[in-house]
Amino acid sequence: MKIVVLDGRTLNPGDLSWDGFRALGKLTVFDRTPADDVPARAGDAEIVLTNKTPLNRETIRKLTHLQYIGVLATGYNVVNVAAAAKRGIVVTNVPAYSTDSVAEHVFAFLLEHARRLSFHAHTVRKGRWGESPDFCYWLHPLTELAGSTLGLVGYGHIGKAVAQRALAFGMQVLCHTRTPPAEPAAGIRFCDLTTVFRESDIVSLHCPLAPETEKLVNAERLALMKPGALLINVARGGLVDDAALAAALNAGKIAGAMLDVLTEEPPIAEQPLLHARNCLITPHHAWATREARTRLINVALENLKAFLAKQPRNVVHAVETQPAA
Repeated sequence: MKIVVLDGRTLNPGDLSWDGFRALGKLTVFDRTPADDVPARAGDAEIVLTNKTPLNRETIRKLTHLQYIGVLATGYNVVNVAAAAKRGIVVTNVPAYSTDSVAEHVFAFLLEHARRLSFHAHTVRKGRWGESPDFCYWLHPLTELAGSTLGLVGYGHIGKAVAQRALAFGMQVLCHTRTPPAEPAAGIRFCDLTTVFRESDIVSLHCPLAPETEKLVNAERLALMKPGALLINVARGGLVDDAALAAALNAGKIAGAMLDVLTEEPPIAEQPLLHARNCLITPHHAWATREARTRLINVALENLKAFLAKQPRNVVHAVETQPAA
């Protein structure tokens, strides 16, 4: 059995092992695969693993031996699941492997915003403390997280993990979700989206990207936010209207934005948020701790073993996604 990993480098740049997959068949791992090269590289493979390399209807048609697609991520919109299902090809994903890592990234953002750690550490290295007439200084207002209001848009695995951490920090938590729990956790108030944007000191996005959530953060909702409010996005770049957010930041209508995702990745030079005021951007790596990547590769391996044992698990279905063309 031939197993092809189309784009293995982001998951495993060399610090993890593919040996578990190698034990199941003839394994070939490519660091990256251009979409047009997929048929040539995986045309005779029964098993294909992909993270971001698209498998659209036409590509799947050309992979005549294909039996199984393992998505090396939670989101699986890169695969035309309907086309795979029509061929009887099983598609699986890896849910919830990065929950703690992404939730911690949110708090790395929050603490950086509240205390301006990197900025002040930089001034120390530049000699500012050595030149100070006082034993301490701060060049930007410092704030506490305790007592502030965190608004969550979405209450899946990551949203819940962020809420738990926020409560531990003494924050007030508002949340908007399509299906509020019957018995909400103590300290969390579920409310409409307008209330979340209007009342929160920080709005953090944790919902999936779908037609109804595309550009959810637009000029109208940004106008609801407090002038001192912060927007965090560790979910999907398409949730945000980039031009509207850049305009709000540059006009000082909100205090800042901290983003781990952008609409187009990698971003083009003209991406307005790259040049916006008070906008901190990390390169979509909230998920990428070694611990999370280890869980990902282990679950992906167990998914494949389960398929080979004719007991597939973590199978995704066409009705739950926007399939690739």
